[in-house]
Amino acid sequence: MTPMMTERMGMTGMGMTGPAGMMGAPATAPTGMNMMMVPKCKMTFEKCAGGMKVTCVCEDKVSAGMLQNLCTMMAGGMCSCCMMMNGMMACCCNLMMGMCKCEMTEMGVCMTCTSGDKDCCAMIQACCDCCTAMMKAGCTCCMMMGGMPVCCGC
Repeated sequence: MTPMMTERMGMTGMGMTGPAGMMGAPATAPTGMNMMMVPKCKMTFEKCAGGMKVTCVCEDKVSAGMLQNLCTMMAGGMCSCCMMMNGMMACCCNLMMGMCKCEMTEMGVCMTCTSGDKDCCAMIQACCDCCTAMMKAGCTCCMMMGGMPVCCGC
């Protein structure tokens, strides 16, 4: 343990053992950050009959293949678009009100989310408008399937 860690652990009470206040070993071993690389792509949002269409286009075949594999693995999970600015989530559109389909394209994927219900269609298209406006304002979009990021783009 470094002196700074010992000092902080003593201040918060973590790692204390018994009434004497002696320092003990932490209860669990520190773990590394849980990170995953996702492909970067150019994303476009457009309204379509019954909902919206999100097109993700990668710059190279390797990124496109990774995106396609992630989408294939996560097929059937709920789709969502999280709009990020300066590392903070500004908005998250969960597309739970429609049926989302993912089709492979030459350099990425095309995600279509539609509903036969008039009100659900209106909500999906409102999400499309929101995502389009936030991307124009400088946000980055992280598209997720089943809560797992599959691509990020601007």
